[in-house]
Amino acid sequence: MATKTAKKYYLGTGRRKTAVARVRLCDGSGKITINGRSLEDYFTELRDRNAVLAPLQVVEMVGKLDVFVNVRGGGFSGQAGAICQGVARALKNYFTPATPPAPAAEGEPAPIPPMVKLLRDSGLLTRDARMKERKKYGLHGARRGTQFSKR
Repeated sequence: MATKTAKKYYLGTGRRKTAVARVRLCDGSGKITINGRSLEDYFTELRDRNAVLAPLQVVEMVGKLDVFVNVRGGGFSGQAGAICQGVARALKNYFTPATPPAPAAEGEPAPIPPMVKLLRDSGLLTRDARMKERKKYGLHGARRGTQFSKR
């Protein structure tokens, strides 16, 4: 009888504008699945595909990990940015040990793993906080008011 070994998944959540991406990483052949579709099938633009692959290229793990993504909300560009951050956060969990090593001295922070430092220095772990400004009452949009008429 064949025994089934459970795969270890590393989770990450990414957000950009109104898009939210839930990412799962596991060891595999490098397959990337977004909402049940392949990367090339889901994103037609090259810049969106590069945004998804950027965290994997920084840590040189392209073709070594399987990536499963569920993404909702926003447009294609926002979804690509959300997936980028989600993959980076999942890689951070992948490279961070489950039990952190004891700090060297009193009051000194624990050392950051080198791959996590690479992701942080590349700006892939940083949340882009720019959102659409809400419409205010009495105005036509967020800031556009009614046209002034002198007479």
